[in-house]
Amino acid sequence: MKVLAILQAGMNETDCPGLTINKVGGRPLLAYLIERVRRSKRIDQLIVSTSTKETDDPIVQLCQQVHVETFRGSEKDVLGRFYETGRKYNGDVIVRLSATGPLIDPAIVDQAIGMFLQCYPNCLYASNTLHRTYPKGMDIEVFTYEVLKDAYMNASSSLDFEQVTPFIVKRVGESAIGEIVQNHNLSHHDWSLDHLEDFTFMKEVFEQLHPRNGAFSMTDVLSFIENG
Repeated sequence: MKVLAILQAGMNETDCPGLTINKVGGRPLLAYLIERVRRSKRIDQLIVSTSTKETDDPIVQLCQQVHVETFRGSEKDVLGRFYETGRKYNGDVIVRLSATGPLIDPAIVDQAIGMFLQCYPNCLYASNTLHRTYPKGMDIEVFTYEVLKDAYMNASSSLDFEQVTPFIVKRVGESAIGEIVQNHNLSHHDWSLDHLEDFTFMKEVFEQLHPRNGAFSMTDVLSFIENG
């Protein structure tokens, strides 16, 4: 089964537009994120999904520079964008990631994919966001292309098309959902990139941790927060 990671990115996806391509050490945050996702051992292909709006051209240009393919579609119909991406690149298993999570830990991504594959076909959707025990910004969703296709074909409201996975969860049903949780609850941490102060935090983390270890983990970030 081909595991296709779709990284959702847009200049207007944060409260402060353009934060995802703000630079740290001369590199955009999105470039760091792409580097981190590429460290996954279970992802077969990574595609960055963005809109056809001219304002998102910088994202496409960045992806060209780091040799990652992009798929462009409607800004509002994110569900359709994901469906068309999955269809074009023949993904069997879709991993949904967001550019608002530059600190995503590739080891945790691999754990999520591994758990999903282990319980498939009994599990058709798995996520660490339903019962949150991971920091916000460490969000991972894994589901089959067929489930994505079903959601796209049956969605009706603008909210269904814009938010993607709530409708998938509704269609799949509780018995086919896998909750990815850990024993140590870290849900009080917010590592998502939404505001300017979030970028300041990301900048500090990458400046301190990346030069020593480009594959720094969630645990490394926790240690940095606790010990400086």
